[in-house]
Amino acid sequence: MALLVLGISHHTAPVEQRERVSFPDATQKSALNSLARLPQIEEAALLSTCNRTEIYVVHECLSVDELVDWWAAWQEVEVTEFFDSLYCLRDQDAVRHVMRVASGLDSMVLGEPQVLGQLKSAYSLAREIGTTGAVLSRLFEHSFSVAKRVRTETAIGENPVSVAYAAVSMAKHIFSDLAENRALLIGAGRTVELVARHLQENGVRDIVVANRSLDRAEALADSFSGRAVSLSQIPSELPGADIVISSTGSQLPILGKGAVEHAVRRRKHRPVFMVDIAVPRDIEPEVGELDDVFHYTVDDLQDVIEENRRSREGAANEAEHLIQSGAGEFMYQLRALDAVATLKRFRGEMETLRDAEVQKALRALASGADPETLLRSMARSLTNKFLHNPTVQVRRATAEGRTEVTDWLRELHGVECGSDDHSCSQGGVDAGQSVLPSDRKTENEPRS
Repeated sequence: MALLVLGISHHTAPVEQRERVSFPDATQKSALNSLARLPQIEEAALLSTCNRTEIYVVHECLSVDELVDWWAAWQEVEVTEFFDSLYCLRDQDAVRHVMRVASGLDSMVLGEPQVLGQLKSAYSLAREIGTTGAVLSRLFEHSFSVAKRVRTETAIGENPVSVAYAAVSMAKHIFSDLAENRALLIGAGRTVELVARHLQENGVRDIVVANRSLDRAEALADSFSGRAVSLSQIPSELPGADIVISSTGSQLPILGKGAVEHAVRRRKHRPVFMVDIAVPRDIEPEVGELDDVFHYTVDDLQDVIEENRRSREGAANEAEHLIQSGAGEFMYQLRALDAVATLKRFRGEMETLRDAEVQKALRALASGADPETLLRSMARSLTNKFLHNPTVQVRRATAEGRTEVTDWLRELHGVECGSDDHSCSQGGVDAGQSVLPSDRKTENEPRS
């Protein structure tokens, strides 16, 4: 079995492309079930956030093209619309990548902790519907452990900067004193909660939370002494909002150009700052064409984010060493797991041969055969059957120049090399030498 990660992220594609191939929360379960039914896929999970969408699979000889075709068909888009923005990582490169994602090293905001929670949710969903197995379960659990080490043993998590923090920082460049401004927050998830906290820390006291579920909006608004409204009340709230920050899971825009244009006229052209953190976007791109509207998407927060990245380069280097070590440990475990599976299959085959010979001997005994003669015959037959295929394969390997096979054989069975042993000096196998199978595995070369 092989491990593969296929994805698209802020590193490879702009938000307008990422939103076309993201998986909204409401469809992730059905998408994952569909993905797991693809031929050759043994295990599967998927992660979809504002900055990335990634598919994780354990497979037997799966073509990447098949996986891309499934993704395009599910999203009802042409493969050409996003193929050039995809990245594909295999085996150890895939393991290292998942650990970097969990640790916040692959995030737009270096070291941000939110993606760890999102990855845990992705794992929880896959485990709930039964699409994870021994490999992905071990990978996610090990990645969470490595992320914890990165968080505790390096300074990557000190003074954490998030997309929410970056959005509020940009607002401070537009308004000289945030305490004088009213904020309208659309959505009631973790990101909006962080936005509300940063706004409050910067002096904003008038916060309105709009959400599809009024109960959730009220719970969040109460935490910041704000007000809660439904999405249908947004048009009446817009004219009084100086800061609008949106992050929902809606597949369609929440705010259109017409509604914002009407609000700007009622504001008598006082500037309004809008940040759309959602993927797919909550605010129509055409809103950015309006005068007096400072409209940004999650991709426009680069200046604040780059400053954060520069300040954390040392901690990031330390974290990379921990991840490299963690990836090596996991691959060791994975190889050991693969050896166990191989040994189980080998033992099963040997036991089948044994049982067949035992049944044959029992029938012969019942027919009156001599026990000693029968015992010697059964032992001889078992030996020949156990050694036939291994002998053929080892001879073939050495004839092809793969003389290391005999070294593995000696190491596996503790066979000592005698001074007159021709096979030791030549790397060959004697015609009369007993040969047992070696537990040989070929490891796929990772490629990105």
